[in-house]
Amino acid sequence: MKMTQSTARKGPNLRKLEYSPNTNPLVTAGEIDIKRRRVRTGLKQDLIDPTTGVISGIATIHTIEEKDDEEFVKVFAAGVKAIYDLSRTAARVFQAVLEIYQAEPMNGGFADSVYLAWFDGGLSGRKIDMSDDTFTRGLKELLSKGFISPRQPNLFWVNPSLFFKGNRVMFLKEYRRKSTSPDENGRAKLEESRQARLIE
Repeated sequence: MKMTQSTARKGPNLRKLEYSPNTNPLVTAGEIDIKRRRVRTGLKQDLIDPTTGVISGIATIHTIEEKDDEEFVKVFAAGVKAIYDLSRTAARVFQAVLEIYQAEPMNGGFADSVYLAWFDGGLSGRKIDMSDDTFTRGLKELLSKGFISPRQPNLFWVNPSLFFKGNRVMFLKEYRRKSTSPDENGRAKLEESRQARLIE
């Protein structure tokens, strides 16, 4: 489902959520438009044109930094905030939810959902320095942008591309040269539709 930035910020009505108790809808690839860029989650295709077998020429600069547990969660949350253009409120809620998710017990090597309940002025009993209304605004944005999805009341599926318990993360940013000729635009659109078919 495609969603624009304005509807993603507004979010769904939390009193009318459609629950999916048995299947996580966030496991399949998703896409939302964020200003002038597209953000995709899910499996990525090889950088080879399947019709010609030509490998795309890409210059790559790769750096590795080590972070302790607390820094790792902060860096990860900040990277996701930038990519998905999260509001300040949604970014704070995402970091709080991410911290709770890190404590969730794993089942089969993975934690596929997280329990979120607002009580005693905090999230699942933890003080997070925000009001109920602020938390609700941030939660709605996370729901609309496919970070989490309702499973049961107070229980949410997590997007496995955005919530994980691994020890490394990579943010990949690709820059493409703007084409100037109509012929190049046509080829770019054809290539984009071919790449989209590969992802599906």
